[in-house]
Amino acid sequence: MKLSDLRPAKGATSAKKRVGRGKGSGLGKTAGKGHKGLRARSGGSTPPGYEGGQMPMQRRIPKRGFTNIFRKEYAIVHVKDLNRFDPGSVVDLAALMAAGLVRKAMDGVKLLADGEVDRPLSVKVDKASRAAAGKVTAAGGTLEVSSPC
Repeated sequence: MKLSDLRPAKGATSAKKRVGRGKGSGLGKTAGKGHKGLRARSGGSTPPGYEGGQMPMQRRIPKRGFTNIFRKEYAIVHVKDLNRFDPGSVVDLAALMAAGLVRKAMDGVKLLADGEVDRPLSVKVDKASRAAAGKVTAAGGTLEVSSPC
């Protein structure tokens, strides 16, 4: 037996319906779409969110607030996560990504003060809270911030 000899079982498949091919086909004239109306037209289907003429949900519910298009999103790193680095090492975006603490850069990295750091490190981030900065310097390290909070 060859691959080209394979066929579906008898009666398993049926021929495609050919609509609009005359009265004898059973689907002639209006091609199974009935007379007039939305679904008889070309492109005739209800759009997403259409509720049969009722006022749609997205127009019924009240709107609140706004979306700030200038919003910046920072990747968050906690002080306790810095303990995985060797004492005296430089902790920057590349080092944080290599350690798996930051997945993607976003608009920068922000250091927050959750936990404690017990080793001197040279940390380079885009933002840092005052408490986080205090903890890094108290441990004997240095903090280089491009825009402090």
